[in-house]
Amino acid sequence: MRDIGKEIYQLNMAGCYWLPSSTIDHVIRCKNLVKLNLSGCHITSLRLSKMLSALQHLRSLAIDVNPGFDASQLSSECKATLSRVSELKQTLYTPSYGVVPCCTSLEKLLLYFEILDRSREGFMLSGQLMVGESNVPHYQNLRVFYARLAPGYVNQEVVRLYLAVLSDRTPENLHAFLISAPGSFAETGATKNLLDSMARNVRLDALQLPKAWINGSGLLQHLKFNNPFYFSFSRCTLSGGHLIQRVINGGKDLKSLTSLNLSGCVHCLAPESLFRKAEDDIDSSILESLVVSCCNLRHLNLSAAHHHSSESIGNHLCQLLSRLKHLLSLALPVCSITDVAANVEKPPTQPNAAPQTFGKKVRVGIQTYPRNLTDQANQKIESSVFWTLMGSLRFLETLEIIGSSFSSAMPRNEPAIRNSLPPCVRAQSVGDSEVAAISQLTYLQSLTLAQLPNIITGSGLVSIGLQCQHLRTLSLANLGMMGKVVYMSALMDMLKHCKCLRDLRLEQPYFSAGAQFFQALSHCSSLQRLCIVSRSGTLQSDAVMSFMASCLEVVMCHMFMGESLTVCRNLQQSIVRR
Repeated sequence: MRDIGKEIYQLNMAGCYWLPSSTIDHVIRCKNLVKLNLSGCHITSLRLSKMLSALQHLRSLAIDVNPGFDASQLSSECKATLSRVSELKQTLYTPSYGVVPCCTSLEKLLLYFEILDRSREGFMLSGQLMVGESNVPHYQNLRVFYARLAPGYVNQEVVRLYLAVLSDRTPENLHAFLISAPGSFAETGATKNLLDSMARNVRLDALQLPKAWINGSGLLQHLKFNNPFYFSFSRCTLSGGHLIQRVINGGKDLKSLTSLNLSGCVHCLAPESLFRKAEDDIDSSILESLVVSCCNLRHLNLSAAHHHSSESIGNHLCQLLSRLKHLLSLALPVCSITDVAANVEKPPTQPNAAPQTFGKKVRVGIQTYPRNLTDQANQKIESSVFWTLMGSLRFLETLEIIGSSFSSAMPRNEPAIRNSLPPCVRAQSVGDSEVAAISQLTYLQSLTLAQLPNIITGSGLVSIGLQCQHLRTLSLANLGMMGKVVYMSALMDMLKHCKCLRDLRLEQPYFSAGAQFFQALSHCSSLQRLCIVSRSGTLQSDAVMSFMASCLEVVMCHMFMGESLTVCRNLQQSIVRR
């Protein structure tokens, strides 16, 4: 920065929490900065003021607002710079308006609420803000409003204060209004006034609201859309009939729509939500209308629901989705990818079940699966609807196959509800052959597999490692039998081929992270983040240290295992010393 500061126009220092303030001060040398990201950097109000005072050309800013932030310490020169900023990303760790009151020319406001309900000392925090700080402008130029809330009541209190200003006078140019909130976030009089005002005054292109704001209301009938590109109705009780009538308007041309999130919408592919059981078949005509109307979809999420296809030929969910040739990311429940024919009536039983006699015991073997694509062709598993779907979506970059009843042991932005329901009957048959089908996705970058009960050897993982050479993110959870990690050998073979892998997350009880595992993981030279969540799991400290010495790009190592606190502390100290 000392040498080329004036030539830098965009600077991203997100996550550089280890840099001392004296180093960050050198940003002042970049006089011509237009875009600056300081998320995750520790900066006081005074240092921020000094820095922004020198950056008169700044138009985009990302910062954290930590406890102790004081807007009164911002100089007039700093406020002048902020008044010209059109794009602000602000992560709040304390109840505050941050620098928002100074940003009078905002067009894009991104808010991330990470405020805890209690302080470190255990005191309850209040979401109420000082009256003198509430001088927030009316956002005349605002086009995009986005708020993501972590769990907690205080986050909801503070975001309502931000929304209260919007409800007073809704910006006429607003075209994207997105609020992501976990669990229940009740609608209030102020938020209802805001939505009513939006229905009267704006035409939206992107919409995401808490489920309670949509459920049971006629909101979607009144909101006007221009050329929508993003809809999220996650966890809503929206039925297929309402989806077609209110969103697609009975088959209206929605070629502009590129992203649709129907995660947790249990009834979205059924005509009506009343009296529907989880095991009931979907109405394929609703999905077909969706596919025809939204033919340019690039991102589709149908996870966290039971979507069971009927036996009628050509109307399987996978067959209909194969028409969406532009898909880049897809999330499906496990039960939706099974072939209907043999799997509906009976879950898989133990193979070669022998009659109960006094004769010689019959040895029950493990069903074998091939370890390469040539043998798979011989077994004709390509005839499955899921194999065909994977073959038709050649450019897919992100894929999630998650059990309908799966609940992570360590959820992030979801309520921590333990859902112990077993996989449904159709999901019981999904295993190695379906995983092998994923290896057709040559450009796959991110893969999530959770609660696939019929994983026996994990051989499909090896095929993915060999064929999907662009894979950067891999998340595996609760595969096969819960009492044993049956796919460990295949996983180690897979990792030896994952040269581009950056993020690995494993969630599996009784996972043994020993020398062989970490030796295989050492082949992933690009790995940056590792997370293992394993009840009753074990690890070898020496193997971890050897792995850390081999993979020098690692910046995050989280292991939630069954080891003692002493072992964990000693390992952490050893890593930090290295």
